[in-house]
Amino acid sequence: MKKVLIFLILVNSLQVLYFKGYGQDAGRFFKPGNLIETGVYYYPEAWDSSEWDRDLKNMAGMGFEFIHVAEFAWAFLEPQEGTYDFAWLDHVVDKAAKHGLKVIMCSPSACPPAWLTTTYPEVLVVREDGIRASHGTRVHGSWSSAKFKLYVEKIDAEMARHYGKDKRIWGWQIDNEPSHYGTVDYNPEARSRFIEWLKKKYTTIEALNKAWGTAFWSGVYNNFDQIVLPNYKMLISGFASPHSFMDFKRFCADECASYVSLQYNTLREYITKDQFVTTNFMHDHRDVDAWRNADLDFISYTMYPVAGYTEGLGDQGFRMGDPWRISYANDFFRPLKGVTGVMELQPGQVNWGSYNPQPYPGVIRAWLWNAYAGGLSFICSYRFREPLFGSEQYHNGMVGTDGVTPLSGGREYSQFMKEIKELRTKYNPDAIIPKDYIERKTAILYNIDNFWNTEMQKQTYQWNFEKHITKLYGDLKSLSVPVDFISENKDLSGYRVVIAPAYQLIDQSLVAKWKQYVENGGNLVLTCRTGQKDRDGHLFETQWAEPIYDLIGGKIDMYDLLPNDRSAKVKMGTNEYQWNIWGDILEPNTGTETWAAYSDQFYAGKGAVTYRKLGKGSVTYIGVETNDSKLEKEVLKKVYSLAGLTTKELPEGVIVHWRDGFWIAMNYSSVDATIDVPDKAKIIIGSKILKPAEVIVWTE
Repeated sequence: MKKVLIFLILVNSLQVLYFKGYGQDAGRFFKPGNLIETGVYYYPEAWDSSEWDRDLKNMAGMGFEFIHVAEFAWAFLEPQEGTYDFAWLDHVVDKAAKHGLKVIMCSPSACPPAWLTTTYPEVLVVREDGIRASHGTRVHGSWSSAKFKLYVEKIDAEMARHYGKDKRIWGWQIDNEPSHYGTVDYNPEARSRFIEWLKKKYTTIEALNKAWGTAFWSGVYNNFDQIVLPNYKMLISGFASPHSFMDFKRFCADECASYVSLQYNTLREYITKDQFVTTNFMHDHRDVDAWRNADLDFISYTMYPVAGYTEGLGDQGFRMGDPWRISYANDFFRPLKGVTGVMELQPGQVNWGSYNPQPYPGVIRAWLWNAYAGGLSFICSYRFREPLFGSEQYHNGMVGTDGVTPLSGGREYSQFMKEIKELRTKYNPDAIIPKDYIERKTAILYNIDNFWNTEMQKQTYQWNFEKHITKLYGDLKSLSVPVDFISENKDLSGYRVVIAPAYQLIDQSLVAKWKQYVENGGNLVLTCRTGQKDRDGHLFETQWAEPIYDLIGGKIDMYDLLPNDRSAKVKMGTNEYQWNIWGDILEPNTGTETWAAYSDQFYAGKGAVTYRKLGKGSVTYIGVETNDSKLEKEVLKKVYSLAGLTTKELPEGVIVHWRDGFWIAMNYSSVDATIDVPDKAKIIIGSKILKPAEVIVWTE
């Protein structure tokens, strides 16, 4: 009992920092009493200078506290090679300060100017088909180009020397959404750097041949110079070595991280320690790996919940977005440094989606409250003024095409900022985190290699790693479980429950770490596709997934997949569930419980979900992915219950978080929801009957 008490005290002390939204070092940049600060993108270079003062005054009047400038302004900051012009930007900073607005300054590397790309075309990305990118777009500079990085360093250094000691500059954003938006760079310098990357990793060509499995289809290399960049478009009949593509993805992610780190180090050489440096990765983080940039002061993200790619819940869900989406980004980006912010949050209707509906009235405010509730330190929105020209015409801003009339998003931002100012007056820095809430805090173990590897060899076109993990995450949120995404090198002991979804690539040290965590009292949940391959992506020369057999207390006899128009059944207790995406067929050892079994197919009666006690903890293996994740949710509820942890079932589409002494709930469903607010609680904003897209804030 004494050990349990010590454990809970330790967990509470460690987690106080998270639930207040601030890491130990974040006090350098953010004041806890401000709760959250809100700003907006501004592109003064696109507007007549006579309008700057009016615009900045209106921003402050709407409630904004900072502006974000210069991310696409390289051609204005360096109109000719080696000639720099900061006078116009100085005027903007002056006027922002006049109206009480802090400034986030941006490196403009996402948009190299025409003089650079035409004089030195080698700085440009080369596409898979061998065609070099041209001027007239963005993020077309090659991370592997030494010339491009040289000029990026130069403009960054000039800006940092000019603004690095200016107290009106709050912080810096590097680049913009670092990625090539799905394009892979085949610049000749990328090939040279990839070969050097491989030499460093493998040392000998023999070691590379073994790791890449080049004995298959006679793909053996005699030396590193024979290696070309893996390219799907150049292959005739599939790829001989998926392992080479895995390494190429790792290399590309490293190149992006190196490019961001280069700029971080350049800025840090000149700016004061009081100015932060971050960048905004896209929330779906597929092409690059944000976690590779641990040298940043913290990582921020971009978020557009409604852009034609989500159905949400109910007949109006497409206007509100998935209930889990913002919370997922909060919990993914925050744990790295204990701090994050959303640098680019949707302001209203957009123009680049597969279709671009109007957001549901009130939902933009709900997104803002969702961001605050998830522990963010700031929120920034793209953009203040709706553009009159360029590729993002029809994209809403805070104000419309006349430059002054607030649009619906602008009005909802203003309402939120007014409410946050009220909340600041009620902030209690000594608020205590509810014991049952913190005890059930859960870690989701994440390694982007598992995403890349399972997506390369799906085995069924229905497989989607992102959907697999977000369905589990959504189950946790529906049970009011706070979450951290963490890497496998992190200490697991601070979490009573750890989930490792579809952890296909493993090694002995990771399995040993999992086993130690469980034996010491942790509760580990593994899901289908776990433990099949080593870190090189090779199947183990053992029984199928055998390295985890001792851990899960059983074996995985085989796996099955069904057509998209057929469903099979799995039974847990008296309830049956449908599945057709993936099913691991489990054979438990004596002492391992079967919680769910397949109801049909030729393996009817075989295990689908198993559970075993191990030391002081437990291991649960969820071998099946059901269509609606209801089985997985029931399994998780049972895991928490057996671990002595409470959960709280929420109405469908409702998200609830605790932060800074406040409970916040948002309704993403298309119907009214009743929120379980204690009778003695004090409601600050909203009511217990929560209509679609509405918010309630209360204290207990």
